[in-house]
Amino acid sequence: MEDSRIALPIGTALDRFIKRKQDEFQYASGELSQLLRDIALSGKVVNREINKAGLINIAGPIGTENIQGEEQQKLDVLANIRFTRALTKGGEAAALISEEDEDVTDLNNNGKYVIAIDPLDGSSNIDVNVSIGTIFSVYRRKSPIGTPITKEDVLQKGSEQVAAGYLLYGSSTMLVYTTGHGVNGFTFEASLGEYFLSHPDMCIPKNGKMYSINEGSYNSFPQPVKDYVEHCKSSNLSGRYIGSLVADFHRNLLKGGIYIYPQTASSPNGKLRLMYECNALAFIAEQAGGKASTGIERILDIEPKEYHQRVPLFIGSTNMVEKAESFFKS
Repeated sequence: MEDSRIALPIGTALDRFIKRKQDEFQYASGELSQLLRDIALSGKVVNREINKAGLINIAGPIGTENIQGEEQQKLDVLANIRFTRALTKGGEAAALISEEDEDVTDLNNNGKYVIAIDPLDGSSNIDVNVSIGTIFSVYRRKSPIGTPITKEDVLQKGSEQVAAGYLLYGSSTMLVYTTGHGVNGFTFEASLGEYFLSHPDMCIPKNGKMYSINEGSYNSFPQPVKDYVEHCKSSNLSGRYIGSLVADFHRNLLKGGIYIYPQTASSPNGKLRLMYECNALAFIAEQAGGKASTGIERILDIEPKEYHQRVPLFIGSTNMVEKAESFFKS
């Protein structure tokens, strides 16, 4: 019998990797493995749609708003449909909460897991061919299998995630995920239709030379954030802001840095959503040796009150996040 603790070589196919690592799951019985496969398959479909967006008129706004009051893009809606359909047919997910839906979507009362997902983060960048992504969190339901899903099943702290990850659709398509045993990245090879291990045991440097923040909102930042931005400038750090959360986070994960989306005058609670953006990336960051907070509180310790709750986010290299937090303390 193969030992799942043995490091797998670069080029290992995703299915083989999942099978070899299955024993690391706390409740190893195959369902979580299948769930990850369902998400990976959906990513292939969405990647295909994105790659032909400019040819078949599926880019641009659809003319409606989501629950956040944000203009929906055609691919937002399409990606939401693709992931919902795949998770429904897969049968392992009991329910889904999405950036695009106001309420919980019931999928299968016999499913063991609840999924929180941003189907297409940064979708407004599609028209200008900038990297975008999908972010997902996986929670183990608390109510008995076979019963209707409850609010307590969905509103769990980020520390209770059993898996989280993101898909990045860019110059190459990548799946990065963790099940609480480190972070691994897989690159999609389109001609073979398979993800292959390309970034094993990903670790974010303790320090970085980049900070990512929308400085166009500088005047509405709270004073501690302004002070930290000035500290970054005086330390000769490079400002790098793509405006696509997954792309900014991925760069900093590989090279070191900090991503900040603080509270502002117009968004006093921050703008990013706790359940399907911040929790997932915070879990990944910590598993890679980084840190994530609101500037004051650890993201994974926040007790969620509502499905679409917003929080400020400081995430990335540990020393940089702690330095940013020090400005709030002082």
